[in-house]
Amino acid sequence: MNGNPIIRHKFTSDPTVLVHNDRVYVYTGHDEAPLRYPGYVLTEWLCFSSDDLQTWDEHPIDFSPSNFSWAARDAFASKIIHRDGKFYFYVSLTNRSGGEAIGVAVADNPTGPFIDARGTPLVTTSHLVYGGRNFDPSVIIDDDGQAFLFWGKDVCYYAPLKTNMIEMAGAVQTIALPKFQEGVHLHKREEWFYLCYGYDMPEKVAYAMSRHIHGPWEFKGILNEVPVNCETNRPAIVDFKGVPYFFYHNGALANGGSYRRSLCVDRLYYNADGTMKKVLMTTRDTDVALGIQILTKE
Repeated sequence: MNGNPIIRHKFTSDPTVLVHNDRVYVYTGHDEAPLRYPGYVLTEWLCFSSDDLQTWDEHPIDFSPSNFSWAARDAFASKIIHRDGKFYFYVSLTNRSGGEAIGVAVADNPTGPFIDARGTPLVTTSHLVYGGRNFDPSVIIDDDGQAFLFWGKDVCYYAPLKTNMIEMAGAVQTIALPKFQEGVHLHKREEWFYLCYGYDMPEKVAYAMSRHIHGPWEFKGILNEVPVNCETNRPAIVDFKGVPYFFYHNGALANGGSYRRSLCVDRLYYNADGTMKKVLMTTRDTDVALGIQILTKE
């Protein structure tokens, strides 16, 4: 890796990561807030890929809330997952009928085109039986083939999915986690499930571990400190060519900040007992030092 942030010609946020055919695909929100504007402006999702984590190709996937007839606006955090030859893209956005909802789109290729897989939201405010909001979906497929959707803000929700990946297969449940804010991310390594999330505000990333998807979950502490010049923190963890990596965002670019964030990646290390070591966040000060190339793929 050449240094962080790894994408420097656009402001990017809330990464979700997929490895497919020896290539890393990273999908982000596009922070478009004007300079000094005190809020989020997110109108589309972006896609970048690399086979070496140094040279990044940008793919114009043309994916936004307008792809969902029932959505009003706001390209919030997302999650992509591959199953049975299809790529399922779960997104949080604002519903025309009010509040945030989670939708799911599907494509035959990691760069789309993505189309609404249901014609209706997968999750609406009716599912928020314990409060909170419908933010930041994360999906994991267990070794037995059962898929689960996790999401939430202030309250962490989860529910099983059917094998078609676009319908729930059981009751919505909650997980009690210390100072849970948002940004949940699930991954599995060997016999352990890892649940990472935005902790407190401004957000650090904390995590819990469990042998079973239904818990009990044991809180393990802080994985990532508050990022540079940014009050939010959303993790995405993936192994690429046998090496674990931790993707996140910060506000380190010139004129960046909490509403103008930037994609970053650093190494992730595990201890012998399966716990994760705290991530060392790295930065570089100049574009010249980075030497990163951004190519546009039609």
